[in-house]
Amino acid sequence: MRIGLIGNPNVGKSTIFNGLTGMRQHTGNWPGKTVARATGFKVYNGVRYQFEDLPGTYSLLAHSKEEEVTRDFVYFEDYDGLVIVCDATALERNLNLVFQVLEITDKVVLCVNLLDEAKKKKIRVDLDKLSLLLKIPVVGMVARDKKGFDELFLKLEEVIYKKNGYLKINYDFLSDDIFELKKFIPDNFINSDNVILRYLTDDYNFINAFDFKYKTNLMRNLKAKDIKNKILSDFRKKGFYQDDIETLMTEKVNEESHKICEQVIHYDKSDYNKKDRMFDKILTNKITGIPIMLLLLFIILWLTITLANIPSDFLYEKFFAFEDIFFNFLLDIHLPFWLSDLLVHGVYRVMAWVVAVMLPPMAIFFPLFTLLEDFGVLPRIAFNLDKAFEKCSSCGKQSLTMLMGFGCNAVGVTGARVIDSPRERLIAIITNSFVPCNGRFPLLISLITMFLVTSNVSGVMRAFILLIFILLGVVVTFIVSKLLSVTLLKGVPSSFTLELPPYRRPQIGKVLLRSLIDRTWFVLKRAICVSAPAGLIIWILSNVTFDGVILLKHFTLFLEPFGKFIGLDGVILAAFILGFPANEIVIPIMIMGYMSLGMITDMNDLSLLKELFINNGWSVMTAICVMIFSLFHFPCLTTLWTIKKETGKWRWCIVSFLVPLVIGMFLCFIMRILFV
Repeated sequence: MRIGLIGNPNVGKSTIFNGLTGMRQHTGNWPGKTVARATGFKVYNGVRYQFEDLPGTYSLLAHSKEEEVTRDFVYFEDYDGLVIVCDATALERNLNLVFQVLEITDKVVLCVNLLDEAKKKKIRVDLDKLSLLLKIPVVGMVARDKKGFDELFLKLEEVIYKKNGYLKINYDFLSDDIFELKKFIPDNFINSDNVILRYLTDDYNFINAFDFKYKTNLMRNLKAKDIKNKILSDFRKKGFYQDDIETLMTEKVNEESHKICEQVIHYDKSDYNKKDRMFDKILTNKITGIPIMLLLLFIILWLTITLANIPSDFLYEKFFAFEDIFFNFLLDIHLPFWLSDLLVHGVYRVMAWVVAVMLPPMAIFFPLFTLLEDFGVLPRIAFNLDKAFEKCSSCGKQSLTMLMGFGCNAVGVTGARVIDSPRERLIAIITNSFVPCNGRFPLLISLITMFLVTSNVSGVMRAFILLIFILLGVVVTFIVSKLLSVTLLKGVPSSFTLELPPYRRPQIGKVLLRSLIDRTWFVLKRAICVSAPAGLIIWILSNVTFDGVILLKHFTLFLEPFGKFIGLDGVILAAFILGFPANEIVIPIMIMGYMSLGMITDMNDLSLLKELFINNGWSVMTAICVMIFSLFHFPCLTTLWTIKKETGKWRWCIVSFLVPLVIGMFLCFIMRILFV
């Protein structure tokens, strides 16, 4: 039995999906989409169920790729039942989606989740009456406590084997001419009114899919177009236009939802949502909201800086202890020395370095970030930044993708899927690399420690200086977003619905699963894939000679005048170029270049590292220019690879490569002029 799970974002749908399927899941992409697809299986009472966790959506009037996936599943896929998950604390808003689905199918079980949260807010939902009014089975659940799953399976059996009857909303603004269009809709489709309304609004994406599924020709039928034009003409005579149809549809659904909720929801209005409103007065306040947001970011950075060194040193020690064993093994099996050296000190060493340096900060940052998301803080941050992004002709949701970029810019790029407007989604993708990912933190922190503070300064001060550099990246994000909006990606900011979910106690197990597996492993896997060939190239450049000089030396000498022009040098530029696959290896490549070593290496003693840099012409100005260039240079290969997959076009990869690079070179040049 194939069952789809749908619902608004933040209603606990994924928790129910995980509870139903356990670890019997696999993920991939929907056909033709970059949208993630989660499928899970469960055998109950001898019946094998296949559950599809559909992307969260507020409406079947789709405006994004995720919403299109859910809409197309409800309208066009073959399934045996749907589970619509609702939040008991926000039932009226959630019922809008329920009514839209019930216009299409009667194979529905309504799952009212988060009853424990409703109880805390003194909200009581009459589930029996709700079931009676909607004429579908209704299940009350507390998914995080595993309550209600058995009843859900029993209700699913009801809808699979019984008929409930279809709900029909009376769109009284339609004229009688709509009946003329109904003959173009196949008899086996449930609700022709719904399709006709979409046809009248020029929802071409949907109508094309409808024509393909039901072998109709609604898009190209001239007679249908004539009837449509007559209906739209009648609409104008009544004082509303084609663009108003979707609004009128939504208003009718809202009316029906309100009528139902008046009868089934009971609460004390004076005490309703008291705690959430108290927190929101602080977190979304114009005066306190931004400072608290900065404080939270500072705490996350400080914890990441303070805690990442211990596991990083541990991994470094273990990986490089194995390196000698691996090298000796290759020699023992009589592999040529040069090939053993390439595989171990080239490919393996770079991969080991990337894992040792990248994994610990990600394993700390992503869970902390996900905790804020689970608690309900991140949507408040987006709310606080919405006005700023709107002034840049962009979208407040860009702030969410920007925050994801602190962990990894590739994750931030994929996070841009939440932005409905293609134009604003591209702006978010192009500017995401302006905030430093955790791969750039080691370089920034090392240079802050060596050149901008004294050796006895605590991690708090280092985190504060790092925060200043990060804020520079945020400011540049605003400026470039505005410039893109008036040049390459012209347009006005779109409106969007931003839900402020209730504050909830984070689920630690769920947080660890999402952050360590979904995000950390996603980034690490791609980084390993691109670091292996990088290790090969670095080894060749540092071991192959031309005219008695290694290729890396030729490369750095060629880059020297370009580097000096922007306050750097040839070795620094070569390190950033060779560090293109992964930012973590930039400093080791610098050390290798300055010391003329044949392999990538580390120098754990920062005082010795500072001495090496100073002996090679570094100053405070050089360190600041390197930090600025680290903030504003081309994205890493993993991020560009992700941009290509998300946009489907190489030109946006090129733009995403050039925009930060030009800005970084310009700012470094200005710094050099100021210091001279």
